[in-house]
Amino acid sequence: MKRVLGLLITHGIAGAIGFALGIYLLPILTAPPSPDAAALEAEAANASFTTELTRDLRGSDRLHWGEGTISLSDRMIVHEGALSPGPDFKLYLTDRFVEHEDEFEPIKAQAVWIGDVKSFGGFLLEVPEGVDVSAYTTVLIWCEAFGEFITAGQYR
Repeated sequence: MKRVLGLLITHGIAGAIGFALGIYLLPILTAPPSPDAAALEAEAANASFTTELTRDLRGSDRLHWGEGTISLSDRMIVHEGALSPGPDFKLYLTDRFVEHEDEFEPIKAQAVWIGDVKSFGGFLLEVPEGVDVSAYTTVLIWCEAFGEFITAGQYR
């Protein structure tokens, strides 16, 4: 009986670790390639606003972070840098700087969703029709699946 219980416990732990690794690694394995540096630089040259992403925000940690530069124009948002890999990342614009999920969740309904972030080494996202980036102050990347803050930068 002890042997069966021991096997159930050890196999359960191994299964849980495998499941967690699958959640972490699947987005990396299925991510589309990031745009090349020349395309990112060309789009960033048209930017009206720029902000830096850093790993030292209150809501960022070892598994949820972003670094680099985000450039915004009236038609495109460009990220040059790196993001922690993860599932279901979304980019939002907010009217105030937030740096943790406990600050974002109360204002999420007023934030404007720009698009899905699918690559982790830089990305290009088109600004949806009717969105005025100058009406907002902050760009924020959020993991929708787990309700986790990834990173943010205040651009004005």
